[in-house]
Amino acid sequence: MLFSIALFPLLAPEFWHHHFGKVSAFWAAAMAGPFLFVYKGTALYEILHIILADYVPFIILLWSLYTVSGGILLKGSLRGTPVINVIILTIGTLLASWMGTTGAAMLLIRPFLRANNYRKNRTFMVVFFIFLVANVGGSLTPLGDPPLFLGFLHGVSFFWTFKIMPHMLTVAGLLLVVYFFLDLYHYKKETGRVPADEAEKTPLQLVGIHNFIFLAGIIGAVLMSGMVDWGHVNVLGVHRGIQDWVRDGLLIVMGLLSMATTSVEIREDNDFTWFPIIEVAYLFVGIFITMIPCLLILKAGPNGQLAFLINVVKEPVHYFWVTGTLSGFLDNAPTYLTFFNTALGSHYPGMSEAQAVPLLMTEKRQCPQLHGPFHLRGSRHAHAQLFWLHP
Repeated sequence: MLFSIALFPLLAPEFWHHHFGKVSAFWAAAMAGPFLFVYKGTALYEILHIILADYVPFIILLWSLYTVSGGILLKGSLRGTPVINVIILTIGTLLASWMGTTGAAMLLIRPFLRANNYRKNRTFMVVFFIFLVANVGGSLTPLGDPPLFLGFLHGVSFFWTFKIMPHMLTVAGLLLVVYFFLDLYHYKKETGRVPADEAEKTPLQLVGIHNFIFLAGIIGAVLMSGMVDWGHVNVLGVHRGIQDWVRDGLLIVMGLLSMATTSVEIREDNDFTWFPIIEVAYLFVGIFITMIPCLLILKAGPNGQLAFLINVVKEPVHYFWVTGTLSGFLDNAPTYLTFFNTALGSHYPGMSEAQAVPLLMTEKRQCPQLHGPFHLRGSRHAHAQLFWLHP
């Protein structure tokens, strides 16, 4: 499944563009069919559980953030000097953990490109934008990037990843300094290309700002679901907290309100389309289903069929390189869940997740085996993701 996502867009882009949903369905069926045949009701429960407890809230959060952020547009004229560019990148980095890396990138990428459309060397600008706004900036909260939200769904505290703020600020600061001097070098070489001032200038204007209210609603809904316990409800045999269903409903409401109150012109100016979120939805249902056996085997720890992996990945340096290598050509969400379960299997084999995760955040917080690994990862979209598995 993951190799298909990595290779088809490169080797058969036309086929992939029209049939990625069928490819995802094929691999999901290839795993789910034999799984159901052999394990019957147990397999059905595991499939329903990962769909209802992980996939559905995962997609709802992405959809709501994508919809709301797509209704915010920054208009106006900017001159892309090194200082202005660093300011844009800094603002995007600070916003990413609260409106999602996708939302921050949607808000700022077009103004950033327009501001620098007169520059000859622009490729490095986009690369640093991806590093800072689309990835590193989203490392502090579950709203920032999907892997952290998956951790939140599995019991990791909303503010737990704030523990890596010094690391995140260090990485962001280093990237911004490197970017500034690189941009300054090229800017001085291209001074003759700077356009004359007679070009028409329009003041900066943020349109669709009422969507920030809906963004605050999304933040509040996610926070609420992690702070209250209203009991559980059984849906198709899967027990989920009532507060989790309420959160998902509120996120949908926020997205619908954004669609109803934002003019079509704003979304058109943002080049807003539903295709990216549809592609994510189709692909991730296949990813979530096909990874079920992997996660269960890892949770078994040294008693499972991947005991060799559990026994090998122990030190921070192991997590750093193994997670970085895997997510370098796959996606960070399955990588996060894979090594999240590796850690649970290493230290709490056989223990329920509800019991193990709080212990992982407390007992093992100072454990030398789990102290401090974070990594910069690249995905098939050439993004880099700074995320924390074991603070």
